[in-house]
Amino acid sequence: MRGLPAFPFPADHALQPSPLLTEARDGRAPIRVRLPYGAPAWLVTRYEDARHVLSSPVFGRDPERAGIPEADIARTTPVEITVRTLLSTDPPDHTRLRRFVFRAFTPRRVEELRAGTERIAGRLVDAMIEAGPPADLFETFGLTLPIEVICDLLGVPAADRARFTAWTDALLSTTGKTAEQAAASIDAMNDYLADQADRRTRHPTDDLIGALVRERVEGDRLSPAEMVNLLRALLAAGHETTASQIPNFVYLLLRGGDYRRLADEPGLVSTAVEELLRYVPLITQGSLTRFVLEEVELGGVRLRRGDQVLVELAAANRDGTVFPDPEVLEVAREDNPHIAFGFGPHRCVGAALARMELQVALSTLTRRLPGLRLAVPLDEVPWDDGRFVRRPRRLPVTW
Repeated sequence: MRGLPAFPFPADHALQPSPLLTEARDGRAPIRVRLPYGAPAWLVTRYEDARHVLSSPVFGRDPERAGIPEADIARTTPVEITVRTLLSTDPPDHTRLRRFVFRAFTPRRVEELRAGTERIAGRLVDAMIEAGPPADLFETFGLTLPIEVICDLLGVPAADRARFTAWTDALLSTTGKTAEQAAASIDAMNDYLADQADRRTRHPTDDLIGALVRERVEGDRLSPAEMVNLLRALLAAGHETTASQIPNFVYLLLRGGDYRRLADEPGLVSTAVEELLRYVPLITQGSLTRFVLEEVELGGVRLRRGDQVLVELAAANRDGTVFPDPEVLEVAREDNPHIAFGFGPHRCVGAALARMELQVALSTLTRRLPGLRLAVPLDEVPWDDGRFVRRPRRLPVTW
């Protein structure tokens, strides 16, 4: 491993990909990197290579199929994979697990949730206005909106929702928590979700937890452990990424002056969301590790069975061969085939929900608070550097 560049690469700003990623992509071939934990990995940065890795069955997500011990998995977090989830299985197991939750996140079902999401967003802005400026947009709006939506969908009681923020913070921390603390958070969340499932076994409900319990009881196709793992992944991913993207998006829109443009041209919100998804380097590392299942050539490099591959979505989404002027944030960009939600069989199952929430968030804020602006200078916005996803620690705003 000596002599290999350390990954993640340092960046000048939390929402600007490292220049080293641009150099790697311009080199047109995967490069070998070392991570804080596990074995070295190949880093993929070009758009076409990224789509190939994310969609080809040659690159699996199950380390056992490639003969890789859990401790050797290339990663930035201290937590090792110890359970089989949507993220760590391949078809046909992945297809079976994904089917249980996909119908809850179909575009049609998500549109049915839009009106309720708009009510939540409106209530949160009402509370901000009543309290008066300044406000921390992350705490008062960005964090609360997605956790209320996903907890309503799953059927988590309102009184228990604050627990998930603490659990997820520990789970997704890259530097601020030990492996033992992260494992304890996983155990606590698992125990809670198992208890919620047991309650629904006795008293059926129509929420998503209730639906998964019925599959377990009636269909005998979903084990108790699989159900809890699915719920944990949905709760963590269902609020953390969107909670981070809302303040990320608003920060960039305020920085470049596009926030006022969206207030004046509300019809641009949908294309602005897609462009911001492309532009923001949300994940602090390459996306989840893939494992080479048979020898293959990628970008002129011969990969062997057992090699590990990281796809850097931030670099792929700024590939100039696909996106004209890729370093420019253009909220009216029409042709935008970004892969912010991934690609292929493991594409984010909650993509439609996240997209809807982000649209509602920007529409509500720009309509209700068209004069929103940062309450501190740009360089005084504090960023949280010790997490799996990028976001400000606080986003002080006024109006």
